[in-house]
Amino acid sequence: MIPIQDTVRSRSLPLVTWGLIVVNVLVFSLMIAAGSGAERIALRFGVVPARLLAGDHPLGWMTLVTSMFLHGGWAHLFSNVLALYIFGDNVEDRLGSGRYLFLYLACGLAAGGVHILFNSTSTIPAIGASGAISGVLAAYLLFFPTARVITLVPLFFWPWFVEVPAVVYLGFWFVSQLLNGMLSIVVGAQTLGGVAWWAHVGGFVAGLVLAPMLQLRRYVRRSYVDEYFPW
Repeated sequence: MIPIQDTVRSRSLPLVTWGLIVVNVLVFSLMIAAGSGAERIALRFGVVPARLLAGDHPLGWMTLVTSMFLHGGWAHLFSNVLALYIFGDNVEDRLGSGRYLFLYLACGLAAGGVHILFNSTSTIPAIGASGAISGVLAAYLLFFPTARVITLVPLFFWPWFVEVPAVVYLGFWFVSQLLNGMLSIVVGAQTLGGVAWWAHVGGFVAGLVLAPMLQLRRYVRRSYVDEYFPW
């Protein structure tokens, strides 16, 4: 299922969300322009667990931050930008721009830390904003559980548009990440299918913990309006 949009309208201009999207796109454009040098960029600015734990990395733990803005391909970038576009504006509206940015970066750091914990001997650079965005998804789940996510289901070569409750869509997403992470341990793989599953899990759990603490007081115990209110 491919998310298209949600039913909750943001009440403010999501400046940080748009800023993060622009930065991710610009950095990816630079990687494309680098051609064959893109691999060296990933090695230098990505999270390489074995090198970090051995203290053998020129940027050290700063790569936990720099890795958030690198992507390995168009599909990787598009999926992250799409999720940020759909869910980020509402979370930013609920937290305020400053706290939202803190949540994003903190969840990205937590995701990198969990990835290192479960892949301590890996020499493969982990890159991408997925861990940070996982934290945003968790915050959305807490703040807007009954919202609907309009998804595209390409069934039998014919597009179907289905509205799925956010709690179902995001809950299923998290369970799938957790199961894949557990499978990667069972089969002894550092990453399964090139995806850092445990980074997603770590970012999501961090979002569940941090989001309630960062929520603006005026929104606590206050309902929100979606396109179907009051029905």
